[in-house]
Amino acid sequence: MKKTLLLLMVIITATVTYSQENVKLKKKDRKRDVELQTTMGTIVLRLSDSTPLHRDNFLRLVKSSYYDSVLFHRVIQNFMIQAGDPNSKQAAEGQALGNGGPSYTIPAEIKPTLFHKKGVLAAARTGDDVNPERKSSGSQFYLVQGKIFTDAGLDSVETLRLQGRKIPDVHRQVYKTIGGVPHLDQNYTVFGEVVSGLEVVDKIAAVKTLQVPRDRPVENVAILKTKLVKRKKF
Repeated sequence: MKKTLLLLMVIITATVTYSQENVKLKKKDRKRDVELQTTMGTIVLRLSDSTPLHRDNFLRLVKSSYYDSVLFHRVIQNFMIQAGDPNSKQAAEGQALGNGGPSYTIPAEIKPTLFHKKGVLAAARTGDDVNPERKSSGSQFYLVQGKIFTDAGLDSVETLRLQGRKIPDVHRQVYKTIGGVPHLDQNYTVFGEVVSGLEVVDKIAAVKTLQVPRDRPVENVAILKTKLVKRKKF
């Protein structure tokens, strides 16, 4: 019985992975935005053409309904909100999450022009100790909330978190106006940004979270449905 169940799980996993990787993208898909309908409001994302591997992977996952019913399983106010673990879809109360996803990773597409200002979409990944090439998770992502910095605060980030690497002046101005998370720059692949619904990101970031498992919302915050939508001017 156990062998039969294990074989069935392997077949199901293989079928799901196969269906995701074989979703065909049309040329017009790459010119569409992604709408996330969540239990706390709607967020619209615009993907970056500078990161084609991440863009196309995300589009395929959206077209295959991969993210429908997935939870925001890790929420830290003034930092970010994270989702994309398929194990969260029917997760029990108090269940630890964050290890689920497809069997593949995505090569890093870290661009110096794409930085962690408020509202960006970026790919989660495992740490440098096991992932020195900084490959991204096949499905998990985060949306940056962050905070507004002063020059002194940015100087401190450069010294203590970036090991002396300077934050470009143009990025500094953004971090001093709308905010973000500068210490993540050049460590994770940024591949899009919120074009509508930043207030929803703020609402999700403000929810109460558990101590165990850490940072999981007390009350589930779910992505109800994702779809591709025609681009609008916001």
